[in-house]
Amino acid sequence: MTDVSAAPAASVARPPYRADHVGSLLRPKAVKEARKRFFEEKSIEADELHAAEDEAIRAAVKAQQDVGLPVVTDGEIRRTYWHYDFLRMLDGIDLEHREKEAIQFHGIALKPEFLTINEKVDFPDDHPMLEHFKFVASVTNVMPKISIPGPSCAHFRTDPEDIRYAPYKDLEVLFADLASAYAKAVKAFYDVGCRYLQMDDIFFAYLCDPKHRAAKAALGQDPDWLIDKYAWMMHEAIKDRPSDMVIGMHMCRGNFQSHHAAEGAYDLCADAIFNKTDVDIYFMEYDTDRAGGLEPLRLLPKGKKRVMPGFITTKTGELESLDDLRRKFDAVSKFADLDQFGIAPQCGFASTEEGNAISEADQMRKLELVVKTAESIWGKVTG
Repeated sequence: MTDVSAAPAASVARPPYRADHVGSLLRPKAVKEARKRFFEEKSIEADELHAAEDEAIRAAVKAQQDVGLPVVTDGEIRRTYWHYDFLRMLDGIDLEHREKEAIQFHGIALKPEFLTINEKVDFPDDHPMLEHFKFVASVTNVMPKISIPGPSCAHFRTDPEDIRYAPYKDLEVLFADLASAYAKAVKAFYDVGCRYLQMDDIFFAYLCDPKHRAAKAALGQDPDWLIDKYAWMMHEAIKDRPSDMVIGMHMCRGNFQSHHAAEGAYDLCADAIFNKTDVDIYFMEYDTDRAGGLEPLRLLPKGKKRVMPGFITTKTGELESLDDLRRKFDAVSKFADLDQFGIAPQCGFASTEEGNAISEADQMRKLELVVKTAESIWGKVTG
């Protein structure tokens, strides 16, 4: 049975918006302390941790609404990672801690935790993030959104040796099951009231980086074939969504404690993301030269699709100027219709629980700037 209790009221403005954000927010001190006491010290019970998280999410929702955003998230406050939490909650996928070299970013490494695929992948009916969405929907009077990793993440971030379920040695079989699992996820989120679902499918951008392309090629995987297969997975996952459900997709080049992991323009993946995924809204990192030029925006098809260029960085606290942002959108208008654009930061503020090298005050100034920019350019934050 469809649970519409969390569905937005008819009076709530529907996406796409002119002002939006990717999703994650800095974890408050109280949450970090509660998580330490629960996970490391084992000195509090789960209900105490959840209470601290609930309180922080209510405050985060209020803060987003107070700056004028028409859409809010829970800030991913209950998560350790933007991606691994969701994936390890799927059937067939686990997260293992090992004392070995972890995934490297520019000048820093993740914790030594690794995805493993041990059985057939599926989306369970009791996936915890369904409840995460229902909670944020219950404490807001604007549009609630949840961000989950895109279907490509389970492949890109799993070493071939850690794909232990024998049928998945044939990647076509793995990709088909991932697409099916994500299609179930889309339906499940819709059934609990979600009308705006975002999938962070950042590895399209990684596959434009010569270093990452070479790494996949060394494994016998053609990076251009992967781009097409990743687009196919996304399309299959969302193609049957109801007409009143909007799908967003975020792309970046890594953001762990303000460090990046990839670079390269969108040229190699632009056709796939714009014309083969069926996504409605694209959050595209554009805060540094690592993202290349605006020329790939030429491939954005005319119509209702919308791009949210990430000209506002979440990696540093320095605030961009409104005049400079307006000039950037003047440049955008040379490649596509400005009516198909909005503004969002280039990434979340805390892709992991550690967060970026930025203060909570700077974070809010960045979100305020998103709203001011939308109002300056389009005269509104919705529509």
